[in-house]
Amino acid sequence: MNAEPQHPHTRQAFYRRDRRSVRLAREFVRGTLTEWAAAERSDDVLLCVSELATNALLHGVPAGRGFLLRLELHRDGALRVEVHDSGPGEVRAPEASPDSEHGRGLLLVAALADKWGVGERNPGKIVWCEFTVRGGEAAVPGRPR
Repeated sequence: MNAEPQHPHTRQAFYRRDRRSVRLAREFVRGTLTEWAAAERSDDVLLCVSELATNALLHGVPAGRGFLLRLELHRDGALRVEVHDSGPGEVRAPEASPDSEHGRGLLLVAALADKWGVGERNPGKIVWCEFTVRGGEAAVPGRPR
């Protein structure tokens, strides 16, 4: 078996369409941020992971499928979080009314992340967000200290 090794500062995990997957995704991210010494904004990152994973489960993962969570730590200290799903649909931050009990997840992501957006994949989409994490810069090989 020829397995292609992952870059040391890229991690990914696949989760089933199961409500426990959101908790497991947070645990995966928390552990990765600790390993990368990039926990400076971990509360914001973990909340955004929860929102993106929950949205994938509720709106983007057809029955019998799952979602991929990918983390990348770049040399400039940018941490990118991506959630890949295989469902149809358009993603945009809704305008939640003050009385609404739902619809604030992407508003939180937009408020907490430095950038966020949506990319295409076939089938489905990639919803991503980015954070600047100073703690992770020194951990990336080739990054000047």
